[in-house]
Amino acid sequence: MTRRFTIAACSSVLFLSAPAFAQQPPAVAAAPAPPPLRMAFVDLQRVAAESTEGKAANAKVSALTQTKSGDITAKQKQLEGDQQKLQQGGAVLNDATRGQLQKEVDRLTVEIDRAQQDAQAEVQELQQQQLAAFQDKLRPVVEALVKELGVGLLFSAGDAGAIYIDPSLDITAEVIKRFDAASTSKPAAAAPAPTAKPPAAAPAGRGTPPAATPPATPPAGRGAAPGRGTPPAPAPGTTKP
Repeated sequence: MTRRFTIAACSSVLFLSAPAFAQQPPAVAAAPAPPPLRMAFVDLQRVAAESTEGKAANAKVSALTQTKSGDITAKQKQLEGDQQKLQQGGAVLNDATRGQLQKEVDRLTVEIDRAQQDAQAEVQELQQQQLAAFQDKLRPVVEALVKELGVGLLFSAGDAGAIYIDPSLDITAEVIKRFDAASTSKPAAAAPAPTAKPPAAAPAGRGTPPAATPPATPPAGRGAAPGRGTPPAPAPGTTKP
């Protein structure tokens, strides 16, 4: 009896301990912590002011602005002259002259207003065109640099509203350097000069000789070689054999 009870007691201990082992989850290796997100800043205003492409775009806009401003300034001087004449003339000018001068002043006033509006619209349109072209050329340069540096978040220094920027996070100088290098490495391809093709030579015995070249006269006493063209006409006074 004692032996059987002992075996049963041992069996009950094994069955009780088995669920305890089954409930313990297997050890799972801890996942490595992700690397910190790298950030960077770029000053687009500085890129536009210092890069070759930015300077060229600004030069075009500045040239158009100066041209329009010069035209408007000339008209304004003419308007000021007519207004001065109208004021100083006073009673000296007759009604017809005064009326004509007043019409000219009114015309120039309206013309200057329209010229200013048109000039502003043209300058703004050119700015938008240059800005779009500038961004299209700059985008692949920035994207390549960001991938190379492993940057996951890029800010615009002028639009981020940051109070302080670590100089090590500012990649503006490198962007300008690579942007200029990309601009100078793509020269405009020159159109190949047209090559004149020499005239094709006619096969021997098949073409007609040029009209400017007379047929060679065979030496005296010799006839023309057979099969090489028509013999020359006999000289006057000779009889044909």
